[in-house]
Amino acid sequence: MRMNVAIQGHRGSPEPSDGISENTLAAFARARRLGADGVELDVRLTADGALAVCHDPNIPGVGRVADLDVHQLPDHVPLLAAALGACVGMTVNVEVKNLPTEANYDPDETAARMVANAIAEADLGEGVVVSSFWPPSLDAVLAVDPALATGLLLAEWADPTQSLMMAQDMGFRALHLHQSLVTTALVEETHAAGLAVAVWTVNDPEAMTATATCGVDTIITDDVPLAVTTIRVT
Repeated sequence: MRMNVAIQGHRGSPEPSDGISENTLAAFARARRLGADGVELDVRLTADGALAVCHDPNIPGVGRVADLDVHQLPDHVPLLAAALGACVGMTVNVEVKNLPTEANYDPDETAARMVANAIAEADLGEGVVVSSFWPPSLDAVLAVDPALATGLLLAEWADPTQSLMMAQDMGFRALHLHQSLVTTALVEETHAAGLAVAVWTVNDPEAMTATATCGVDTIITDDVPLAVTTIRVT
């Protein structure tokens, strides 16, 4: 039975054997080509105030993103504006990377505010959601544009009930759950509160079927072809 669940390629759909790295324009294009509804990508602030699409704080062999100017980034690391342009017509899940536990933590939430402005300039309508593990980053996004969709990321150790209450209070529109947290009851409770549910990072067919059966709205996966064949079988 076909399941009405959106599929997002985690950091696009990289394929190292073909030279396609994660969080690259090629990875986003591959996700589209393979049938993903959208992509998840990560954003960090460079030393000269640009938004680099990069998951880890350090680029191997190059240095820390927060210490690099744009011209020092490797060619495969795009800026957010280019990534958004490459993903027109898809849902884009932009994760803001800014945690107090990281050396480059920015309490002013500069990156979050810049992300909101970049999305407005890209004019992608409702095709974007901004996510983060750090609620103040999402709060900063909403301070710039209250209409933007925001999703609170929950790690496996999070308390989903308390997180749902906080997300409601802060005006977030979704919970992005670690797959270990997903239950039918939690999904129903979250939907009843008016929030959507995404689940990450789901890479085997049994887990895909199980989470989809729980009623989640979106599955984020490293294996787009598997998700397409598992979830969209008619």
